[in-house]
Amino acid sequence: MSDEEYQEPLGSVDRAAILLMTLGEADAAQVLRHMGPKEVQRVGMAMSQLQHVSKDQVEEVLGDFLDAAGNVTSLGVGADSYIRRMLTEALGEDKANGLIDRILLGGNTTGLDTLKWMEPRAIADIIRYEHPQIQAIVMSYLDADQSAEVMAFFDSKVRLDVILRVAALESVQPQALQELNDILEKQFSGSSGTQTTSMGGIKVAANIMNNLESSLEGELMEAIKEVDEQLGEEIEDLMFVFDNLVDMDDRDIQVLLREVNPDNLVLALKGAESRVQEKIFKNMSKRASELLRDDLEAKGPVRVSEVEQAQKEILAIARRLAEDGEITLGGGADEMI
Repeated sequence: MSDEEYQEPLGSVDRAAILLMTLGEADAAQVLRHMGPKEVQRVGMAMSQLQHVSKDQVEEVLGDFLDAAGNVTSLGVGADSYIRRMLTEALGEDKANGLIDRILLGGNTTGLDTLKWMEPRAIADIIRYEHPQIQAIVMSYLDADQSAEVMAFFDSKVRLDVILRVAALESVQPQALQELNDILEKQFSGSSGTQTTSMGGIKVAANIMNNLESSLEGELMEAIKEVDEQLGEEIEDLMFVFDNLVDMDDRDIQVLLREVNPDNLVLALKGAESRVQEKIFKNMSKRASELLRDDLEAKGPVRVSEVEQAQKEILAIARRLAEDGEITLGGGADEMI
């Protein structure tokens, strides 16, 4: 087989994207109704990046799906909330608008959940003049990567105030959360309130910090330590950065590598410490590690921003796998019970 004919094996998310693209809008909408925000985001991103999918790959995906479906007696359902901007990016505004309408028809999106569909700048504008405690509650409720994007639109003093409040937050009274929901629902025509009362905390603050741009992260961490050095150290201990890959178990690294785009891996390792590179090489086959070494040597100068983006994408995959219970970040053998 020639190099031109060779195609990388499809990952699970790519397979899902191909399947949905073959279904058409109406049927894809019905499937997406039973997926949570993160799943829709991942699949939407994969759909937007699909290129040169061969007939054989489509047939393989459909065949595997039919085999799997034949052995399934029931399908689980997820939350009725979705990522609007990912569908728009995947399908284009015109096609996405009709699809989104069908997905949301009859849904149970709450006022706070509605924010998850909005662009970070729009969220920042909505809560910019709210009390910092309200801002902290919203940041705790959103996913960490979205919260980080929102906070990038705040000035440095507001960022510091909000992240300190997030770290100190442990729970919110249901009535207070419901009132916040009601206020937002008046603006977005949402529906029922949420019963969630536990949110915030040092771990949430660390997750938000993880997703900030490097320059903002460093500036904010320095400001936190000036206010409360111990809190800063606690947040820092819970943060997971690219260099922390060396602390992961070999098995977990191997699971992670199966999900990582090879081009992203080359970019990410271009700016990584040698010990991180060796950790990756160690957990690949001899042939794969040799090819990766060659690619790294052949790769010319790259922008720091491109390296950081590639590393963030790999870290996002690592956190998602950790959330799904497939891996443990930071070599968690001593935490197992």
